[in-house]
Amino acid sequence: MALSTAIDADVVTNAAGGLNLEYEVGDLVVLKDHINLPGFAGCNPLRGPNPEEFGPRFPPLSDAYSLTLRRTLFRAAKQINIRARRALHEGTYVMVAGPNYETRAEARMLRSFGADVVGMSTVPEVIAARHCGIELLCISLVTNKVVLDPTPSGQTDTMSSTSMTDGMANHEEVLDAARHAALDMQGLISTFVDLLDLK
Repeated sequence: MALSTAIDADVVTNAAGGLNLEYEVGDLVVLKDHINLPGFAGCNPLRGPNPEEFGPRFPPLSDAYSLTLRRTLFRAAKQINIRARRALHEGTYVMVAGPNYETRAEARMLRSFGADVVGMSTVPEVIAARHCGIELLCISLVTNKVVLDPTPSGQTDTMSSTSMTDGMANHEEVLDAARHAALDMQGLISTFVDLLDLK
């Protein structure tokens, strides 16, 4: 969807697990960068023949997330005082292939890579859009806090039998968090679009 006649831009949203210890369920994260883990194994939407009319064979991604659009989004957030209802951060997204949620060891590895949120989408769309020269704004909704605690040891009887399931992600939790955030997201995006139209 083009947001303005002056700017060829898209807004991408997703549900993501919070890796950053400061993030809570319901927080919004404006993406400023990403890590494409499936891409390291060759999974990339640009593989195969490259139609030059869409974009170059080897597009750069160091500017994947538009600074102009991010600044406009933060102005919109201030205008509607969204921080009175939920926290708004700026961070890095890491994509995993899914469909399973990550293990504890994987989660700690992803956090050590510098990722703030983790999800199973968005990056292929970002790569394809940037290949075509489309400016992007991406917002993640933190729908669950990823379990970063080490896996309990089987060599001791001191841990409770429920410790393996403490904090375990489930899809219902994700859907519930998304439902609660829907109105705030709609208001934020609507104000963001209005500010773009003023330019």
